[in-house]
This record gives sequence, structure tokens and C-alpha cells, in this order.
Amino acid sequence: MGKWVVLLVLLVVLLKVIEAAEVTYDGRSLIIDGQRKLLFSGSIHYPRSTPQMWPGLIAKAKQGGLDVIQTYVFWNLHEPLQPGQYDFSGRYDLVRFIREIQAQGLYVCLRIGPFIEAEWTYGGFPFWLHDVPGIVYRSDNEPFKFYMQNFTTKIVNMMKAEGLYASQGGPIILSQIENEYQNVQKAFGIAGKQYVQWAAKMAVGLQTGVPWVMCKEDDAPDPVINTCNGMYCGKTFTGPNSPNKPRLWTENWTSFYQVYGGLPYIRSAEDIALHVTLFIAKNGSYVNYYMYHGGTNFGRTASAYCITGYYDQAPLDEYGLFRQPKWGHLKELHAAIKSNSTTILQGVQSNFSLGRLQEACVFEEEKGECVAFLINYDGGNNVSVQFRNKSYELLPKSISILPDCQNVIFNTANVTTTSNRRIISPRQNFSSVDDWEQFQDVIPNFDDTSLKSNSLLEQMNTTKDKSDYLWYTLRFEYNLSCSEPTLNVRSAAHVAHAFVNNTYIGAVHGNHDVKNFTLEFPVTLNEGANNLSILSVMVGLADSGAYLERRFAGLISVGLQCSEKESLHLTKSTWGYQVGLLGEQLEAYNGQNSSDVEWTQLGNIMDQTLIWYKTTFDTPEGVDPVALDLSSMGKGEAWVNGQSIGRYWILFHDSKGKPSQSLYHVPRSFLKDKGNNTLVLVEEGGGNPLHISVNTVSVTDLHENSSKLSFPSSA
Repeated sequence: MGKWVVLLVLLVVLLKVIEAAEVTYDGRSLIIDGQRKLLFSGSIHYPRSTPQMWPGLIAKAKQGGLDVIQTYVFWNLHEPLQPGQYDFSGRYDLVRFIREIQAQGLYVCLRIGPFIEAEWTYGGFPFWLHDVPGIVYRSDNEPFKFYMQNFTTKIVNMMKAEGLYASQGGPIILSQIENEYQNVQKAFGIAGKQYVQWAAKMAVGLQTGVPWVMCKEDDAPDPVINTCNGMYCGKTFTGPNSPNKPRLWTENWTSFYQVYGGLPYIRSAEDIALHVTLFIAKNGSYVNYYMYHGGTNFGRTASAYCITGYYDQAPLDEYGLFRQPKWGHLKELHAAIKSNSTTILQGVQSNFSLGRLQEACVFEEEKGECVAFLINYDGGNNVSVQFRNKSYELLPKSISILPDCQNVIFNTANVTTTSNRRIISPRQNFSSVDDWEQFQDVIPNFDDTSLKSNSLLEQMNTTKDKSDYLWYTLRFEYNLSCSEPTLNVRSAAHVAHAFVNNTYIGAVHGNHDVKNFTLEFPVTLNEGANNLSILSVMVGLADSGAYLERRFAGLISVGLQCSEKESLHLTKSTWGYQVGLLGEQLEAYNGQNSSDVEWTQLGNIMDQTLIWYKTTFDTPEGVDPVALDLSSMGKGEAWVNGQSIGRYWILFHDSKGKPSQSLYHVPRSFLKDKGNNTLVLVEEGGGNPLHISVNTVSVTDLHENSSKLSFPSSA
């Protein structure tokens, strides 16, 4: 009899879990099953981590006081090669990710886009979109709208088929269409306004049963909610464009993305807490942290110049470890606000001055419940204020929360969580020449190429984004009078390596903020025929801006300069092209399985360019995250057991003379349980593999409130 009672109880619980929830909204908040909700959310992007990491990341987010996990949908991962061919496997398993969120009792905000920006190559667009005749991205353009609607419908129907919308009993309570369109709308004129209207109507017409949002889009058509992105939405957000829409914050930047040559942006826990609290005090009811866990840009997924580690300064760092005091301070903030959410959402708000730079925001219910936020905008001074006949000392640039309008339970500037620090523990190095094998890539000359053109071809349209690399080759006759001419190359790519008669001349690179750069080196030429080979390199594609389909990359002009009066213009010569490196064609990155590659013992590592290195290593014991220290290398890409862990660029130093990133994450799921892992790198030049090491990453003991937590391994 007892067994049947247990089964009956389980059945009742199951029916309750899968019961459909009505999600609506009013001018105050989202409403789920008739109840107003004050929600804290965090962005975690499924392809920037691994399925093995997802449970631990979500658990830590939940323990940190989050109610919602927010993610983009990555079009160029799911429909990468041609229309209608989809991939939702492995790290791309969106349904599995959402199911895991649901299993841990959290909601989902699904940002379909399908343009996402996200510091993701090409803004998430598959490159085949570029070749659709007559297409204009993100405009009132029939070819673009056709494919955008196709993909959006594909994702919505997939979610419906899996019963993942709240209206079906699933966890998805919000969806997003488009992304920060206001940034580019003006460039499209009337076509931009028409596109916004169309996108909203198309999305709403898919009948998901949950609200849609448009971030950074002041004229979001009803019933789509316009939302705020940025660091200071409590101050800058003018509000929704209708009194019937709630104030939602879809991106509260916990730091900022980092580019090669750039320094990390450190945003303090106090500053984040201050502006979250200010947003809530100003009638906000949904705050999403972008990012809560940034993760890793594996492979070639990072956008132009972006480093492999993404938002490492988030509350959960690149490896999924606690970033303290940020994680703990925000956890305490969430608890303080959510314990008073009923009064905040249902009470009548009143605001009044407490001083020149001080303010009170008060929420009161008819039954007498009262919550107050006492705000000190003065960034340099403690200030004593009188509130309801009582004196309060306000810390500089802070907000105090009073759940009963009398006693302070939290102050945004008072951090009680202990800071932690990252510990890097070396586990294996490769200092012996015998540890390594190498493969020298081949420098193609004009006669080696099959693709020819009487002009300098645009790089992206030539490579179709199948490789970062495009060879421009030329055979020319030299008969100028000077003995040391200068090679002059203007490029709109990111790096250029120049070879004359198979001799390396040098390399120059651009940066994130400059659209093109110039390579100038003196060269020695043969009288008569000479071979010029220039390797043009991209480090991710642009991820934003109007008319993305018109962007130009690659070489702009090439010439030889003897003097102001004497030069040889080569731009309009007949050029030969090779897409990618030979090692890419031979799949050298597969290591042991690259049978067509003739690996040899490591030779002279000085002054070598375009060389592949290979070694093996054991899987470190334990569960701590694993990272390669590549600080002795130059620039290239690294693979472990055939899976790319991303691009590295050590030689591009920041303003302090240090590499922007030295450690590169190797998820434990990429490794073999019994070791014998294969590491392969392609090095463009300047690297020494004898100082690479395998390390584990951990953090010091956390504050006692969080050090006792136990989560699935962030593998």
C-alpha cells in the first residue's frame, strides 16, 4: 500500500512539473501563473562550455540566487555549411542544455536573434548567407527575411516539439528576436523601420505562448518589450515604450570582452551591486548578468581580434570557478532583494530627496509592509541622512536596503565576501626536444596555385571562412635601378606575413580599432623573375555593424618602392591564390590520425615560421580544470585530440607589455581518461614549444558561506 502512495505522490509532483504556465506581463513585471516575478538571470552560452560542465555551472548560478539562465542561439553552429543541414550535437545540443536548466528548477530566456553579435564570428551568421543573391543583412530585404524566418521558425518549432516553452510546461519564459538593432537602424533608413515591424510581427506570429523582447530597440512594436543593455540601466534606461511593459535589463555587463592587445576590464562587485539595486529601486523587475559565465571561444568562433577566454572576470570565471567577491556579494544582494520582492512588486512607490546627492525610494503596501532603498550618489563621502525620524550613515556611492523601512540588511558597498585568487599548478612540461615532432608547412609560389585572378581578391569571399589563411602569390620581373627596394603592402585583414623567393621578410598586424594596416620591409630581389608570397590572416570575422555582407578583408594594394619617382605597382598583376595552409588540408591537427603528414624530429626552433608541432601528454589527476600555458609561443591555434581549444596570440602584448592571454582552457571532456592525449599547434612564427606546460587551475578557499558547496566537476 505504501508503495502505491509513493507512486501517487510522484505522479502528482510530475503532473505539477509539466503543468503549463501562463506568462504575461504588465507595466510592473513579468507575470507567471498570475504572480508578479522579480527575477535575476545570468548568461551562460552552451557552446562556450561543454555538456559535462553545464550541470555544475547551472548549479552554481542557482546557488548564487539566479532564477533564469539566458543564452543566445548560435545560427552558424547549427546551420553551418548550407541551408537545411543542421547540427545540434555535443556542445551544440541546445535542447540538452535547456533540459538541464529545467532539471535544476530554473527558467530560460532564449535569445534567438538570429543575429547575436556576442563577440562571435560574423555575429552568428553562417557564411553561406553571404552568397545568397541580392541579400542585405538585417534589413527589409526579402532574401534575408526568408532565411532569418526559416531559422527562427526552426528553433521555435524545435522548442515546441520538446515542450520547452512555459506555455507547455517547459522552462522558457522569454524569447528575443533581433539584437541591439537600434545601433544600426539609422543606416537602413525606412527599410530599417519596416524590418523592425516585420521581425516583431513574424516572431509574435510563431505563437510561443511567452513574451518576446527586443534589446536596445526603443520603438519595439507592441506587444514586444524593449529592454536595456549596458552597465548603468538604472540611470540610463528611459524605460519601456509603453506603460504596459515592464522594465527589463537583458545585459548587465559584469566586465567586458577582451581583445588581443587589450587589458581586462575589471568591474567591481560593489559597482555591479549598486546598479542592480538602483534598477530595482527604479521599478526594474528583471536583471540579467552578461556574462555570469563567459567560457571559452573554442576553435575559430571568436570575432575579430577577440581572445579565446570570454568574460573571464564574470562571477564564474572562464573555467567555471568562483570569482570572489563578485559571486558571493551578488548572492547576498539577491537574497536581500528577493526576501522583499512581494512588497517591491505590489507596493506603491514614492521617491524623495534626502540631501543634495541622496535619495530614498520607498515601496509600501496597504497592510503596512514597507521596503526602502536609501541611495548615496556621492562617490567620495560618507553621508548621514534622516529617514523616518532615524539617522542612517550611507557609505560613498552605495545603496542601503531596509526591508522594514527601519533596519539595514544590505549595503551595496559593504562587501563581506572574502576575495579569492587563482592558483596555477604545473602538471607536465615538454622541455625535452624528444617530446616533440614537427611538420614544416609549405610556402606556395605562383606556379603552385590553381586559382588565378587579375586582381587582389577579397579574402572572406575567397576562403568562405573555411580557414583563417589565404595565400596571395605572384611571379614578377624586376628591373628597377635601386639595390634595396621596399615592399609595401596595404591590408584590410588582421596579419600579413611576406616571403620573397621563399625567404621570410617579416610580418605586420593590425588591431581591433584600426580597419587596415601597412607592411613595409626592404627586400632583396633577383634581376629578372621573382616570387612573392603573402600570407594574409584573419583572426575572426567582424561581428557587428550595418551592411556586414559588404565588408572587405584581405590585401588592398601591393607595390615595390625604389624612390618617390620610381616604383613598381603590382596590385593589378595576375595573382595566384591558395586557401588555407597545407597542414590544414592534410588535417595535421588530428595528430596521430594525420597519416599524410610527414612528422619529423624537432629541429632548430629559432626563426621558424609556419610550423606544426606535435606531442602527447597525460591527463592530470583530479577534477580541477586544465589549461595550457602557451606563454612561450607566438601566434597560431592549438588542438587537443583533434579538438581546437582556440587561437592563441602571445606576441600581441597589451599596454603593460604582457600577453593578453597566456593560459588556454582544455575541458576535461576533451581528454582521454587514461592519458596519451595528443597536442598539436600551428605556429606562425616566434614560438618555442619547449616551455609549454599542462596545468591545473584552482582557487583559494572561499568565504565559509560558499566553500562548503559541492557541485559537479567543471570538467
